[in-house]
Amino acid sequence: MRVLVTGGAGFIGSTVARRLLADGHEVTVFDNLETGKLGNVPAGVPLIKADIRDESALRSACVGHELVIHQAAMVSVSLSTVEPQRCFDINVSGTRNVLSSAGRAGCRRLVLASSAAVYGDEPTLPKREDLPVLPLSPYAYSKWQNEVDAAYWHRYCGLQTVCLRYFNVYGPRQDPASPYSGVISIAVQRLLSRQPFTVYGDGLQTRDFVFVEDIAAAVVAAAMQPDAAGQVINVGRGQRVTLLELLDQLSEVIGCTPELRFEAPRAGDVRHSLADISRLRERTSAMCTGSSWETALSSRRRRFSSR
Repeated sequence: MRVLVTGGAGFIGSTVARRLLADGHEVTVFDNLETGKLGNVPAGVPLIKADIRDESALRSACVGHELVIHQAAMVSVSLSTVEPQRCFDINVSGTRNVLSSAGRAGCRRLVLASSAAVYGDEPTLPKREDLPVLPLSPYAYSKWQNEVDAAYWHRYCGLQTVCLRYFNVYGPRQDPASPYSGVISIAVQRLLSRQPFTVYGDGLQTRDFVFVEDIAAAVVAAAMQPDAAGQVINVGRGQRVTLLELLDQLSEVIGCTPELRFEAPRAGDVRHSLADISRLRERTSAMCTGSSWETALSSRRRRFSSR
């Protein structure tokens, strides 16, 4: 199958591209390289260097592809609160261009990266897909709007869409220097360099961490399974850990004691996050348990200790 991956030079997008290649698909990457890296693009994969806000480039790119994996986005909650209009331009207007271009090109299915951020501080745990959305940031709102727009294209325009609500993703090629990076990569970099780590809030906030290879497997399953069409689906492990527990276990793996600095919670951050993954199992048969974050960290002990 011919597959177009927007944001395919990024952390998650490049992992998805590699998984698709391993499964025998023909992949093209569409990325403006603003935050993605050329070195992340798998060898031999064509790169279209363009922005999802360029509808003409998108329309040309989508022609001849049966499947679109849409990963391109502004993904920083904190940055979205500083630059909300830019967030909406990229995430809302850009995604509408992707949906329109894929639909008009006759693509069969589009898998879209949404986010657990749409749940906000709705108190119910675990988070089920049928719970109310309470977005706390421009980023979270933009992802909810993406789901609304995708539902329209699925119901009325003949484009099968699947929206995947990613929980907290980590793994290889996640750049700790990037403002888009996740807490694990930043914490590891700080611990390795013996620098202080800033905790926003009391450190008792919880997250459901999911390994990027498991995300890629879920994306491919959502692209292929008939029962996934038209669905919004959580992608997490269904387990949560506090930030302080995470730092303790990272410290044990790396072999150093962290210096912690506590500051006020950041705007847009949610308190607790935990995925209900029943629909993921039912609709895609994917399981995000093969690479627990503890196991994955321990498996890289040699790399950590050699730095």
